[in-house]
Amino acid sequence: MNTVNSGDISWMLTSSALVLIMTPGLALFYGGMAGRKNIVNTIMSSAFILGLASILWVLFGFSLSFSGGAGGIIGDLSWFGMNFTEDSAATAYAPTTVCFAVFQMMFAIITPALITGALIGRMRFSALILFITLWSIVVYYPLAHMVWGGGYLMELGAIDFAGGTVVHISSGVSALMAAIWLGKRKKTEIEESRAHNMPLVFLGAALLWFGWFGFNAGSAGAANTLAVHAFMTTNTACAAALLSWMLIEKMHKGKTTLSGVSTGIVVGLVAITPGAGFVPIWASLLIGALVSPICYFFITVVKPKFGYDDSLDAFGCHGIGGVWGAIATGVFAVKGFNPDPSADAVKWNGLFFGQTELLVRQLIAIGITLVLSLIGTAIALGVTQLIFKRIRVTPEEEVLGLDVCEHGEPAYPAFDGVDSPAVGYTFSEEVAAHTEKDYRTERKSAETVGG
Repeated sequence: MNTVNSGDISWMLTSSALVLIMTPGLALFYGGMAGRKNIVNTIMSSAFILGLASILWVLFGFSLSFSGGAGGIIGDLSWFGMNFTEDSAATAYAPTTVCFAVFQMMFAIITPALITGALIGRMRFSALILFITLWSIVVYYPLAHMVWGGGYLMELGAIDFAGGTVVHISSGVSALMAAIWLGKRKKTEIEESRAHNMPLVFLGAALLWFGWFGFNAGSAGAANTLAVHAFMTTNTACAAALLSWMLIEKMHKGKTTLSGVSTGIVVGLVAITPGAGFVPIWASLLIGALVSPICYFFITVVKPKFGYDDSLDAFGCHGIGGVWGAIATGVFAVKGFNPDPSADAVKWNGLFFGQTELLVRQLIAIGITLVLSLIGTAIALGVTQLIFKRIRVTPEEEVLGLDVCEHGEPAYPAFDGVDSPAVGYTFSEEVAAHTEKDYRTERKSAETVGG
């Protein structure tokens, strides 16, 4: 094996750990946003992917994403089980191939977890496991190959520094598709599913911000000036989006909220992801400042207009934020930030600097990502439904909440100190009616105490 830079390896492994913490952060962010009776299920929907996606990646995910090639769409199984030597599988993206595989594995974990925010309180947990497995195979691995693994979009000249198309557009659009496929929650469930723990939401958003430095700066592949540049653009865009969201809320509602601050953090990070290492620092401020009104419009106007039940706005934040980020990259990208000119992925400057070629290719990449995500998600859902017959929980289970019905594990004790039914209970109609009555009584009591 060739001598490698230990500093680069240290940075890439640190970045990998930072990206890994984003998935528990996402679980807390989504969990706090979910209703009180679905928090365990919401967190579990991200937690199990930590194990599933890791094993899939080692077995065949990395090979399908970054080895060989089949028409520029997906890799082959020549590296099944990561059966290769460093010399035979060298990569330009990290000090060693296994180091690169570790880093990219964390992306393969968090991407499908993003989808689950649109499915709160509706999907059977066993069906979700199969759906995530199939989705990773038919959507994520092909996209990773096309954008980063030498596939069609890389050859086309479209650029995506850390996952605007691969991670955010794909998961956001797939979340919308899955939410429409499952159908809306009952009206009462939507009304009663307001965020139950805002400190948890902010903690999750803060962990995402922290981990995103590994997500973006780690995508430089080394401890170099490109990583430093991506670190600064990431923080700048996030900060600008946070303040922009606060301003919009003040103008629209007359008040600023912690949920708004937390959402602003997330959309700012999403927007800068595809261009973090390609755009000037001053441009990252504009990208962050503009993503908030764009996403706010889709969440508050477009979503009610069309009536789709994207529970936690996975599409409004990640899908729309990712689209804006990919377009903005085509507008503001500049050649030359990479310290190794031969490795610079930017073949043309952006539209702002007088060239149109890059923006056109970014739009093509967005379109291909949208189509692949919609078709792939439909296939994954269709196969899952064919196998399980019923992938949505029953109306009775929806009323009771998935924490108890799917996991037998309520997140909190009842307000009177008595826990919800324990693991192993058989939910007769009498028990279900009693539990629902207790839940509504507790809700009314909480609203009375809270004014």
